[in-house]
Amino acid sequence: MIIKSILVSMVAPMSDHAANRGEKLLGNASSIKRRPDGKVYISGQMQRHVLFSAINRLNEYDENRGTTYVSNGDAPSTDITKDIRSDLGGYLDTNKGSHSGRRTAPLTATPAVAMRSSNVGRDLLIRLKMDADETANKKQAFTTNEFSMEDEMIMNFHLDVGSVGCTKNYTYEKEYHVQTEYKHNIDNDEHRRRINLFLEGTASMTDYANQARNAVSGEPRRVIIVLDTKMSRKAIRYFKEDTLEVEKMNIIQELKDRGAFLFIGDDTVEPDVENGIYSVAQAYKKAQQALDNHHLFRPGQ
Repeated sequence: MIIKSILVSMVAPMSDHAANRGEKLLGNASSIKRRPDGKVYISGQMQRHVLFSAINRLNEYDENRGTTYVSNGDAPSTDITKDIRSDLGGYLDTNKGSHSGRRTAPLTATPAVAMRSSNVGRDLLIRLKMDADETANKKQAFTTNEFSMEDEMIMNFHLDVGSVGCTKNYTYEKEYHVQTEYKHNIDNDEHRRRINLFLEGTASMTDYANQARNAVSGEPRRVIIVLDTKMSRKAIRYFKEDTLEVEKMNIIQELKDRGAFLFIGDDTVEPDVENGIYSVAQAYKKAQQALDNHHLFRPGQ
């Protein structure tokens, strides 16, 4: 089997959180982002930020990282041999003024959306003026922050395995595209390592930017991991509340029919590994083992 793409769809519980605040819609109230149907959401941009923070941490722990690093989100380089963010997350350098200044991201993410309508509350914050001196600069201040009480957030991540560490060179004759050559900028071991960083990173979602002082976790309670033989994101429908059981069965059967590896983990049930019932940690472990034991697609090789 040749693995061409990886999809991770998961459900993560969040309590009393504001993992992605929006504009101040109510005067000085910091508003949590929510859809017209009342479900709070976390933008795809924030999801990628949190995932790359996790990948950065994992890369720093890795003895085999060499000179690789994860650049800051505000300044990715164009060196995909070393900069993992520019490789997996893409870049756009308008100063180059050519196609070489643009890279399409192999790693994509959907916004995280609550499964059901959310109950949003407001927290009153007060800064007391303790100095009796009337000339003091700091004044008493009031503000409110919105938070969502209890949500199960559906999150989806996808990786184009063949595009990792790879760039395309195009040949033109008389303004017609006649040939495409693939340049592999990293070796097979580094290619496999980065894909493992992606997979492990999806299980380590913690660095939500607006929650610097609060412990918000996006680590999954339920997960479906698909190591696929084609480019597909169909399984992101699996955990949606309106997905029928028959549709779930058909999605699973379709994946099995084309030889994809499928691992479903659920921390709310008793694991039974012999019958394919895994906890979340066991599902990730099985997926990592399958990655290590099978061929990863690299175009032109």
